[in-house]
Amino acid sequence: MVWHGGMSGSAPLKAAQNGHLASLFPGADSEFLSQLPNNLPTSCTIFSYWNLLIFAILLVLIPLTLYLLSRISGIKTVKTEYETKSHHIARITGAEKLDHSKWLRLVFGILLLTAFFASYSEELLIGNLTPNMLNFLMLCLCILLHDSFFSFLKALQEAIGGAAAILIQFPLYFGIMGVMRETGLVGDISSFFASIATDVSLPVYSFFSAGLVNIFVPSGGGQWAVQGPIILESALKLGVPLNKAVMALAYGDQITNMLQPFWALPLLAITKLKAREILPYTLVMMLVGTLVYITGLLLV
Repeated sequence: MVWHGGMSGSAPLKAAQNGHLASLFPGADSEFLSQLPNNLPTSCTIFSYWNLLIFAILLVLIPLTLYLLSRISGIKTVKTEYETKSHHIARITGAEKLDHSKWLRLVFGILLLTAFFASYSEELLIGNLTPNMLNFLMLCLCILLHDSFFSFLKALQEAIGGAAAILIQFPLYFGIMGVMRETGLVGDISSFFASIATDVSLPVYSFFSAGLVNIFVPSGGGQWAVQGPIILESALKLGVPLNKAVMALAYGDQITNMLQPFWALPLLAITKLKAREILPYTLVMMLVGTLVYITGLLLV
């Protein structure tokens, strides 16, 4: 519910890359391109004071809402079946000792982390973040936070099993995205909201249009590639700050995840629950989040 406005958000991370905004408008005239900045650093999107404030408000309201729901909802006991696995301690010999070595992963992890700060020190000092930076940092932390390379690889294998449904379905969703893009449906949805918007209401309309598109295509990167240019062009015409327009799309894309529980597939596999058993709660959270995001966009 907060991912696209956070450190893994596709739109703000891509917008932070030098020259990315102009690349969204191939064939555009030089006069139009001159209105676009070289990039939108994450210091004015993800790490802006108003985005952090919205996140802090949600961090309080959502647990409070769930607490109140737990007080008025009945308790249902769910039986789960756990697989019993026998664990055999194998003798570690030869090069396998390196895979289980705590010191080797620590040294390697520190070297990677040092390389990260050395490579991206300038971007970090100005509060900027890009997808390559985030992927590099996550790799460093994964290696450092596991006991050994063996532990890291074992966790990776288990995680892929839990995310199998996502790995299979994501290409299908990109196919749906392709259909919506080629038929012009995404453009029609975005253009309709932009045509009736003003400088005050455009972020709110962008929020709703992004939420509507996300129901059919839960891919933040794909949605940004298709819908982003329309929202940016509308923002330039109406004089809306581009960082606000980007975050409006991000908020709309993430909020309807509570209606389209694509993200919950691994969670449902772990908890042995059905989607219909969690949707009533996520819908309430979507309503609370929508109120917070719209209020934030109007007050910023």
